[in-house]
Amino acid sequence: MMKQRTLERDMATPQKAATPLGAMRMLEPCQLKPDSRETERILTVLDETITKLQMTRLIPGITGSLERLATVLGPEITASLLEHQKLSNEMQHLLTSRGEEETKRAKEQHLKRSLRHILRLFLANPLLCQELKDEVQVRPSRADVFIKAFVEFRDFTLEKFQTSPAEEEEKIQFMEETLLRAEQNTEAIAALRAELAAAIQTRKEEVDKKDKMIEDLKTTMENLAKDCKADIQQMKQKGEKQQKEEVEASQDRCARLQEEVQCLRAQFSALVQEHRASELVLRKRKCRVEMEIGNWIQKYDTDMAEKQATYDEIHAVYTEEKAQLAQLMEKHALLLQEYSQIVEERRMLKQKEEEELQEQARRNCAATCIQAFWKGYLARIFFKTKMKKGKGKGKGKK
Repeated sequence: MMKQRTLERDMATPQKAATPLGAMRMLEPCQLKPDSRETERILTVLDETITKLQMTRLIPGITGSLERLATVLGPEITASLLEHQKLSNEMQHLLTSRGEEETKRAKEQHLKRSLRHILRLFLANPLLCQELKDEVQVRPSRADVFIKAFVEFRDFTLEKFQTSPAEEEEKIQFMEETLLRAEQNTEAIAALRAELAAAIQTRKEEVDKKDKMIEDLKTTMENLAKDCKADIQQMKQKGEKQQKEEVEASQDRCARLQEEVQCLRAQFSALVQEHRASELVLRKRKCRVEMEIGNWIQKYDTDMAEKQATYDEIHAVYTEEKAQLAQLMEKHALLLQEYSQIVEERRMLKQKEEEELQEQARRNCAATCIQAFWKGYLARIFFKTKMKKGKGKGKGKK
């Protein structure tokens, strides 16, 4: 497909290069420059007709806004427009009613003369025409299409006047080459559509293959589900058997523990008698210690009297040093305030860290407790269901 497109592009390039410059020039917008008096006269007539058509198109909008535009138009044009509006209304009334044809023709001639008179007045004042074109707004109608077609006719007429026979032949030849190239492009498009249809068919076949593969995979998955169910049933039977063995083992363990409890009770009674004997010995030791404490108290009083005298001497020295200490304390207070702020900030940081650690530990502990409780709950439910099933089977046997 890409090769074919490249070939078409290569084929189209020489054709474009071989296009005559004159023909290309003929297709571009022409420079509207008359080359003879007859052409100038014809174009002047056409331009005046276009201007008259445009002004005629503005007359309904002007008559609808006469009160606003009266000062701009002047009394003569305003009176002519009022007369023209009156004639238009009478003509519309005659067209809707069944009147005489002669009356209609007379009114029509009168209306045409009125329109020509108004156009003469407008064309005599070009500035007024331009101002009215900028100020008056009219609704789109079929007249706009006619005016546009007339302007195109004027341009086409001028182009015909400026086109020589040789240029006309070149233009026709260029159009024929363009049509030929369009036919070739149409054939290429048909071939590309055929390739697209083949590609779509191939894609559809691939999709069908993949659908079949998906169906096979679904069948395989269903078989795997059946095998998993059989494995689960086998694991359940194995678990029940293991549970029965563990119950028997736990019963044996309970019997051994009861024997150990009886032995421990005998040891406990023996230890109680032994501890009572040691208690009597400790009480005697306590009496001796109390007597030694009394002696130590007397000795303490004597030592304290001696130390009181020493204290009085030291207190005198202390009062002197206290004054010095007061001065130092003032300085120390400032330093202590700064130190306390630093310590408080450190304490808050440490407290925050400890709180975060405690909160983390509490959450971990709570999570552990919840997990332990949940595991125990699942185990109890599991054992209850198994016990109920075991009881139901036993009743059935009886």
